[in-house]
Amino acid sequence: MRYPAVAIGAAGLVAWPWAAPPYFVFLASLVVVNAIVAIGLNLLSGYTNQLSFGHAGFLAVGAYTAAIVATRWPGVPVVVALLTAALGAALVGLLLGVPCLRLEGLYLAMATLAFGFVVVEAIVNLEWLTRGNDGLRVPTARLGPWALATDTARYYLAVLVGAAMVWAALNLVRTRTGRALLAIRESEIAAQASGVHLAKYKTLAFVISALYTGVAGGLFAFVVGFLSPDAFDVFLSVDFVAMIIVGGLGSVPGSVAGAAVLTVLNDSLAGFQNYRPLLFGALLIASMLFMPGGIASAVRRLKGG
Repeated sequence: MRYPAVAIGAAGLVAWPWAAPPYFVFLASLVVVNAIVAIGLNLLSGYTNQLSFGHAGFLAVGAYTAAIVATRWPGVPVVVALLTAALGAALVGLLLGVPCLRLEGLYLAMATLAFGFVVVEAIVNLEWLTRGNDGLRVPTARLGPWALATDTARYYLAVLVGAAMVWAALNLVRTRTGRALLAIRESEIAAQASGVHLAKYKTLAFVISALYTGVAGGLFAFVVGFLSPDAFDVFLSVDFVAMIIVGGLGSVPGSVAGAAVLTVLNDSLAGFQNYRPLLFGALLIASMLFMPGGIASAVRRLKGG
């Protein structure tokens, strides 16, 4: 049953640009971008209990890195820009993760929240590099001789990258590293007694999470085509946390589902921005009360029942 479902899903992804209006193709690309961020955040928060409210900052690092590379070196392949964005965000994740090793719970959340503000302020003040509040126009992504100038072309780029990131995450959680992260989530004391190096794996989780978000940032830059500091505010980080809660902590497919639900809901509420925090808060409360394991847990119960 699993493989036919995957095949049907893949066929649907391939056919989507030919069946949907252009705006919904663009929205689907944003779903993929947010899904990659949610997977990265889930590897950090869902697997090691390190709650982060600063992933909008990592997204901004990846987006501006890819945009600056594409601007300074016209014609650079999009793969190179995305790799640079991933490495840049991973380096920032390492620099943030090491000092945060001694922090837990609310203190860690506040530290990552402050990081998000610092990144936005840096973007605003480094006008010579980021053009500050004026915004930065992103050149068209290129893949060899082809310019990815249409929503359909950028959608397929996002889907290919997203599929690779999902595959990598699913394989990662089955490895020794994934088991070590799960052990840390269950009990740090028991994990340490079993030979898990807490500092090493918690830092690694930060780096991997930042790397995923950096890739998503690079994709976001090319999909949207214009970057502004306002796009990376604290509410975006809250949205990412909401995605993994609604989708299911510790679940890669749940991260994708949560990202899809919250992205579409956010777009649907575009005309009701004043009520958006209230509606999102109500959704989170309802999810934790009636579906505590998220969408992933609900699906598992349906399959079992």
